[in-house]
Amino acid sequence: MVRVKFFANFRETAGTNELEIEAKTLGELLESLKLRYPEMEKLYSYAIIMVNGRQVKDADLRLGREDVVALLPPVSGG
Repeated sequence: MVRVKFFANFRETAGTNELEIEAKTLGELLESLKLRYPEMEKLYSYAIIMVNGRQVKDADLRLGREDVVALLPPVSGG
């Protein structure tokens, strides 16, 4: 199982800080989350997606059992 951590509006949409989900690729994981939380799909367009602390964009990225995926909104400073 892949551990998914949610931050900010992703956490609000999911109603939890994290969960475990079965997925072989990042694309499969995002699709599974979209099916579980349909309103999350609109957040994907600006999401920062991190896998094991590294920002990724490749939906074909293979995920392993020990991987941690984090979904974050864009970060801004001021």
